[in-house]
Amino acid sequence: MTPQKIVVLATGGTLAGTSATAGDNVGYSAAQLGIAEILGRIPQLKDTPLVSEQVAQVDSKDMTWAIWSTLAQRCSHWLSQPDVAGVVITHGTDTLEETAFFLHCVLAASKPVVLTCAMRPATSLAADGPQNIVDAIAVANTPGARGVVAVCAGTIHGAVDVTKQHTYRLDAFSSGDAGPIGVVQEGVVRASRAWPQSASNAALAFAKVVAAPTDGWPLVEIVMSHAGASGTVVDALLAQRVSGIVVAATGNGTIHHDLEAALLRAQAAGVRIVRSTRVACGRVIPHPGDLFPDSGGLSPVKARIAMLLDLLA
Repeated sequence: MTPQKIVVLATGGTLAGTSATAGDNVGYSAAQLGIAEILGRIPQLKDTPLVSEQVAQVDSKDMTWAIWSTLAQRCSHWLSQPDVAGVVITHGTDTLEETAFFLHCVLAASKPVVLTCAMRPATSLAADGPQNIVDAIAVANTPGARGVVAVCAGTIHGAVDVTKQHTYRLDAFSSGDAGPIGVVQEGVVRASRAWPQSASNAALAFAKVVAAPTDGWPLVEIVMSHAGASGTVVDALLAQRVSGIVVAATGNGTIHHDLEAALLRAQAAGVRIVRSTRVACGRVIPHPGDLFPDSGGLSPVKARIAMLLDLLA
């Protein structure tokens, strides 16, 4: 029997980055090397059936709706092929959690979709990208694996839970209270909890994304509550015909009273408001009398994506 192949979809990021000196892990340029060159430098993959495709070449801080739409469609295409075991996506770390959650929301994935990354450029003395790719391919090849996950520094995170928690260390991601799905050790995948299930309305969300012009997505923004917060930003967003606002609130969803007053004005004008929290761990626990709905445990950036997809006509 011919072994199933893994499809690698590349979007750039630090994993494809280069710097002028091998010791520079900060002052590099992201998204410089093509995926074919990157994979060709990893001897452990020489006998692995791979198909690679350069979907984009960007620093992930510059991720766009257009790239997301294309990426979702390429994932859907490859996942439907019977000879494909799974999809690996190379991605920058800055917005990896957002892309992972977006794909979780729009892909009815019965096969694994594995995002991976690097904290050091390809020219580093100790680049972490090659090992992360090898680990991600091991996950994508694992029987029974499914859903959208992220793999970094040997740890497997679910798309709903994963967040970047460190600016520099190689193990930059966390799954918070939920904990990781498992680990990859010397090519062996050891899962400690169930693989994620796709969002229940993924097929509908995918259809909406495919049909929508990439320059016509609703305007949804994030504002943060903090000491001395005012309603100035909210009023400015109202003038720009914002469709929705996610509040990165303090603590258990608390909002400075001046900002709250502006959000109530926006809500009365038809703008959708959702509360998340700026706190790294935990979720907003709702209680009777809340002025705004909570995000259901989603971080501010993921709550924004959920709102965007809900508002997308």
